[in-house]
Amino acid sequence: MGMKMLTPLLFPAALIYGGITALRNYFFDWGILKSIKIKYKSIGVGNLSIGGTGKSVVIDYLISLFNENQNLTVLSRGYKRKTKGVVVASKDCTYETIGDEPFQFFKKYNDLDVIVSEKRIKGIQAIDQLKNQPDILLFDDVMQHRYVETDTLILTTTYNRPYFSDRHLPLGRLRESKSCASRAQIIIVTKCPENLTNLQQKKILEKINPLTYQSVFFTKIDYSENIINREKNKPLGSLEFPFLLITGIDNPDPLVKFLEEKKLNFNHLKFSNHHRFSASEIKNIESKRSKELILTTEKDFARLENYFSSDILFYLPIKMGFFNRTETQRFHSLIQKIN
Repeated sequence: MGMKMLTPLLFPAALIYGGITALRNYFFDWGILKSIKIKYKSIGVGNLSIGGTGKSVVIDYLISLFNENQNLTVLSRGYKRKTKGVVVASKDCTYETIGDEPFQFFKKYNDLDVIVSEKRIKGIQAIDQLKNQPDILLFDDVMQHRYVETDTLILTTTYNRPYFSDRHLPLGRLRESKSCASRAQIIIVTKCPENLTNLQQKKILEKINPLTYQSVFFTKIDYSENIINREKNKPLGSLEFPFLLITGIDNPDPLVKFLEEKKLNFNHLKFSNHHRFSASEIKNIESKRSKELILTTEKDFARLENYFSSDILFYLPIKMGFFNRTETQRFHSLIQKIN
């Protein structure tokens, strides 16, 4: 059954869902439900839709921006982890105990404190007990967690599926109303094409219609020219033989396109976002791999590295990129005002 045929059936559910989330937001706006202002300087990153808007890439960018000169702590929900409650990342943690994205941050950056908690208030209480108190607290996926008020809130939305063109669940992917974008001070349009024109930016800006206190940025994915793992680093261009690409992210199409434009020869195994690989799937990967190298994303690497040696498994690093130096400097200047 196509989406058009399902629309009449899903519309009432979307209406009810939208009404419930709107009522919850009104309760916060009216002070019936309380938001607390924490003692730490804080930046929150979130979205209005489910998955795949590039939140983790923005968090990673912020960590790299502040980590050398500031004590940082990342507080995340720890999506799809096997544990419950508050978990403070330690040398013994895995992606199963804290979630793949928090684990990615923890392994990548030295001296970074990472805490996961479904309830952000409980997570903040754990942060209060840390030996090194944070200069800046980064909240991952905090848009709907209004019990905590951040100094700066960043909303991420993708170029191909912006929030202003979407609809409420289950008709679309929105978790709350488009008007809730007004809570953000910064809106980042992520995953833009490399050839994005000024006219295209202007059209999107008109649809976002930012408020006087809001700043909008357009960003793209910058792919590394090297593939790496915990032990090795080699040029992407050195992959002369066919390799196996494994992805478990929301939308691997930009990565596939990038590799195809490099004229690389590969087979692609696509899994769902945050996919947890089973023993049978690993066995299937082994059978398909033959003697091929495996390339994956940084997030998927955390879920695969225990199964393959450093001679076999590599990931392609990415980072958030702006379209010119002026925009980069404007973002840095704006985000550093919380210091």
